[in-house]
Amino acid sequence: MKKRMLLAALLGAALALPATAQEAYPNRAIRYIVPFAAGGPSDIVARIMAPRMAATLGQPVVVENRVGAGGVTGVDVAAKAAPDGYTFAIGSAGALAISPNLGRGTPYDPLRDLVPITLGVLVPEPVVVPAVSPFRTLQELVAGAKARPGSLNFGSTGNGSMPHLAAEQLRAAAGIDIVHISYNSGGQLATAILRNEVQLGFADLPVLLPQIQAGSLRALAVGTPRRLSWLPDVPTMTEVGLPSVDASNWHGLVASARTPAGPLAALRRAAIGALQDPEVIRLLDAQGAIPGGNSPEEFGAFIRRENEKWGEVIRRNNIQAD
Repeated sequence: MKKRMLLAALLGAALALPATAQEAYPNRAIRYIVPFAAGGPSDIVARIMAPRMAATLGQPVVVENRVGAGGVTGVDVAAKAAPDGYTFAIGSAGALAISPNLGRGTPYDPLRDLVPITLGVLVPEPVVVPAVSPFRTLQELVAGAKARPGSLNFGSTGNGSMPHLAAEQLRAAAGIDIVHISYNSGGQLATAILRNEVQLGFADLPVLLPQIQAGSLRALAVGTPRRLSWLPDVPTMTEVGLPSVDASNWHGLVASARTPAGPLAALRRAAIGALQDPEVIRLLDAQGAIPGGNSPEEFGAFIRRENEKWGEVIRRNNIQAD
């Protein structure tokens, strides 16, 4: 009898081993959802990070582009994915903090339906003018706008876009009357500023940096806490007396709020490891991006603050989505 009981116990243990092995995470490829087209800022960041994350996780991390609704469609895929840790997304400020506050809203609540993993990158938004502009400092631009209300146009990449909201921050903080002109892309916006079709504008640093370095555009200020290594001579908004102009784009990693703690911790370790890798830092620096890598709690608090900040700008100016 004892022999039979021992044999049964051994067989049971042997049968349990494959099930335990199957539960180990991860044991298959992981989807890294990019809510924009290949070649865009989010896509570049994801493809820089993915190989390093895969090396840490021991499984492929496959970038999947799910385009639509200004980044909302891809984030919604992650929000509604099976909560098993095999799908996560890189969400932008637009999808996680701006679109939820616009009239149309989003099919997910970024604070309820998603769990923060870590901030991926911060992308500064300098304010620039064309090289032909008479304004060499932001103070001069503000003085010029006050002397001739409504005479200066600012460009954006659409109603409710980060460049639009950043300029609305500037308009309120400086007490100036400037006119909004909307374009379809960052490239079109940069071209419009170059041609002096609009006299100023904010945009992602990677879009503007080549023209700034070539002398075709002049950066007047940056809405970051410190000066940027790419633009060491350009002051911060705080330095020019406008600390409330706090505008930077960003991209962060999120997953379904129902994802178990174990897979989330593994994804975060892999993401942090990638963002601290010297080669990844070098590649992101070449893109004009500042690596993130904060804790889920810190990133969650950041998302809440961004929702409050941009929601207030949207409501104050009655901004409607295009």
